[in-house]
Amino acid sequence: MAVHIEAKKGEIAESVLVPGDPLRAKWIAETFLEEAFCYNQVRGMYGYTGYYKGKKVSVQGGGMGIPSSMIYYHELINEYSVKQIIRVGSAGSYQKEVRLKDIVIAMAASTTSGINNNRFVNSDYAPTASFTLFSKAVDFARENNVPFKAGNVLSSDEFYEDDPNGYELWAQYGVLCVEMETAGLYTLAAKFGVDALTLLTISDSLVTGERLSHKEKETSFDEMVQIALGII
Repeated sequence: MAVHIEAKKGEIAESVLVPGDPLRAKWIAETFLEEAFCYNQVRGMYGYTGYYKGKKVSVQGGGMGIPSSMIYYHELINEYSVKQIIRVGSAGSYQKEVRLKDIVIAMAASTTSGINNNRFVNSDYAPTASFTLFSKAVDFARENNVPFKAGNVLSSDEFYEDDPNGYELWAQYGVLCVEMETAGLYTLAAKFGVDALTLLTISDSLVTGERLSHKEKETSFDEMVQIALGII
C-alpha cells in the first residue's frame, strides 16, 4: 500500500517524469500534457497523468535529496508498476565547459550519501543509467540538434557545504555537475529491474559563480523535458 501517493490503481502511467519540485511537475503537466489530471496532493507533492502525442505519461514530484525521492521511486515502482522513471532536474556545474542552461545526461552517479553502505558493506556500488534510455536520449538530442554533455554526476547529501572549494576534487576526476537524487534513483531501478535516467539542466556554476534567476529557470527547462518525453 502506498503511503505517500494517493493515486488509484491504473491512474499512473508506466512511464513517469520525476522533478524534485512539485510545482515543476505541475508546470510540465500543464505545458506539455493533454487531458492532464492531478492524482496526488499528499504533502503537496503533486502528481499528474495525461497524454503526450497520444502516449500516457505521468509526472510526479519527488522532493529534494535521496531520502525523499527514494520514497516516491519505491512507491511508483512497487505500488503502481512503473517501468520507466526519468528524473528531470537542475544541477550545479563542476566544469568550466559545462555552462548555464546546458543539458547533462547522467551516465552514472557518484555520491556523498551513505545510502548503499548497509547494502554493500565495505564495498562501493556504482549506480548507473539504463543503457536503453541513455542511448535513446543521446539519439534524440543529436537528431533534434540539442547540445548536451554526458558523463558522471555527483549526488550530494548537502546543498550548503562547509568547504566552498570541495567540488574541485570531484571536478578533477571528471564529474560534470552536482545534484541530489540520481544515485538513489539508479540504485532502486537496478534493484527492481526498471529503466531509469536523469536529465539535468545547469542552473548555476560552482566554477564561475553564475546562477540562473528564478524566472530563467522557469523558461530554461523546455529542451530537457522534450528529450524526456521524446524517449518514453
